[in-house]
Amino acid sequence: MEAVEGRSSSGYGKPPWVFSGSAWYQLHLVKAEKARAYIPREFKLVEAFGYTLGGFFLASYEDSPVGVFDELVVIAGLVWNRPTSCAWATRVYVNNDDACCHGRKEVGLPSQMARFSKTITAISRQPSGKKGEFLHRIGIGTKFSSPKDPLNVEVTKIKCADAEEACNINISLTSPVPSLSFDHRLGPKIRMSLPSFSGATEYNPNLLKYSCQIECRVQALKPLKVSQSFNSTNDGAEQILEDDGRSSSLVAENHKSEAQNFSTCVMLSKPLLALKFSQMKMQVEAPLVLSQCSNSLQTTVTSVP
Repeated sequence: MEAVEGRSSSGYGKPPWVFSGSAWYQLHLVKAEKARAYIPREFKLVEAFGYTLGGFFLASYEDSPVGVFDELVVIAGLVWNRPTSCAWATRVYVNNDDACCHGRKEVGLPSQMARFSKTITAISRQPSGKKGEFLHRIGIGTKFSSPKDPLNVEVTKIKCADAEEACNINISLTSPVPSLSFDHRLGPKIRMSLPSFSGATEYNPNLLKYSCQIECRVQALKPLKVSQSFNSTNDGAEQILEDDGRSSSLVAENHKSEAQNFSTCVMLSKPLLALKFSQMKMQVEAPLVLSQCSNSLQTTVTSVP
């Protein structure tokens, strides 16, 4: 398969682009019938028993070509590309303008700006001993925060500078987060490749493929809890997502695009496994431009203007 490399944006510098930080990669069972509608027809969806493997990648970058930022990648499913399969992202949320622009124009990602709110919820527990009893009587010392307390991440899509989407995604990292001082708790060191397809967007209509190499410590955790909240309604997320078209104008405004609805469905679908990537170093190569023939998956060489 032949292809040519695309040009990089000046803000990111020359590839490869290196990111470091931590991430959670959660795999979900996604209905193939729904996922197929958001996969370019040039690709074949990898499926079994009516499902494909989707999920999300939630990353917190401590260092990158544009500094510190957060990213949430919603994966619709796997598509086949001989001799292996590649992920297809249906939505990417970031809280950095340069990262959003770069993702759209250079990598062909459906990137959108979002606000990431992170809070650590202290677990209530009773202090022991006479000192603890005294603190309890005077009304203090009943809650403590530690590295093992749950971390809640709320992602809010931003429509413009002064307005927000009414639909929020809440991700609860309820599994204890090990202290960084105990390396043996962070899991083994691994190297892995996560090739992905992208493109076919209004900002980059070409079909692309890019390579993502990751070095990190990995450990399997219990699946993270994902929920959806609405600023103006208390209706359940699944009920609204499965509405048959007779919903109110308020719901229609909150869900303007079917792709947004599908991305939320992926997040709320059945989780299989959650992987925590610690001490992560990720290297992303410049995307390759693929020219797909209309009736096959054969790839031809194209030139980049």
